[in-house]
Amino acid sequence: MSPFRHLLRRSPAGSAVRRHFSTSSLSESSSSISSAHRNQHDFLSPSTYINSWQPSRCPKEAAAQLTFLRRDYARKMKEIRKDFITEMELQKIEKMRKNEARMEALRIANEEKRAAKDAKKKAEAIERQAAEQEFRQVLMKEREDKLEYWRMREKNIQKKKKDKNELLRKQSSLWVDVSELDKKINEVFLDTVQL
Repeated sequence: MSPFRHLLRRSPAGSAVRRHFSTSSLSESSSSISSAHRNQHDFLSPSTYINSWQPSRCPKEAAAQLTFLRRDYARKMKEIRKDFITEMELQKIEKMRKNEARMEALRIANEEKRAAKDAKKKAEAIERQAAEQEFRQVLMKEREDKLEYWRMREKNIQKKKKDKNELLRKQSSLWVDVSELDKKINEVFLDTVQL
């Protein structure tokens, strides 16, 4: 015998207890899940084929019974398959109807969004045009004001020039020739009242 064989056979005393505690919670949870499933699941009625075979002493009778059972089973399975196919088709039609309804709802929502966007764009375009028109009017008014100011300024400059020329003309009428300049200077010195 191998000297290590006793190590393989011997199991620690606490390991069974630990294993019991570790698996008990799992088994309890799995049993609670299966019991919940059992409560919610609708089971089929018991099958008539289970324990339906009664052995016969006559082989011909047994063969006839087996043939009948096979045909009956095939007929019932055919009905079940038909029901299953019909149910699947109904589910497919229902799914297609739901998809079509969802697509229609999405299309309507997209059209509404598009219409809202178009209306918003039109409103923004109208506002932009109104703002541009107002800006043009402000610019025209400023131009007219500047033009009016320039005209007034030009008028004032012309008036000042005219006044200056008029004053110069008045003053020039008082000017004296060079030949009479000495004479006028003497008169001004002598007659201080005029000043």
